[in-house]
Amino acid sequence: MKKKLLFIILAAVFLLTWVGAVMALEKGNKRKGKYIYRKVYKACYQRGEVDSTKPPINPDARTQAEWIRVFEQKDFNEFGCKPEWSHLSDSDLGNIFAYMHDHAADSPTPLKCK
Repeated sequence: MKKKLLFIILAAVFLLTWVGAVMALEKGNKRKGKYIYRKVYKACYQRGEVDSTKPPINPDARTQAEWIRVFEQKDFNEFGCKPEWSHLSDSDLGNIFAYMHDHAADSPTPLKCK
């Protein structure tokens, strides 16, 4: 009985550690995300598709749950600049997601400046 209980506890600890490590790897870098997000619109501006290098959507435009839905569905139509968004890697999208999610309207540190 004791061996079984010990095995269950060790398995639970291993599982929680593994899940934590995987989640830590998936979380992007919000500083890189801000840079990449602005870089997308700078390239789009240089191509002549938009009138400004300033991104049209700020992170505080949505809640954290809404940003999760946008990035899970990869629905970037409202952002414009489709060619630039289609060429972003999963890592770049993860970084942009971290930037948007961590500064969403309902986050502890919403990005309110325009």
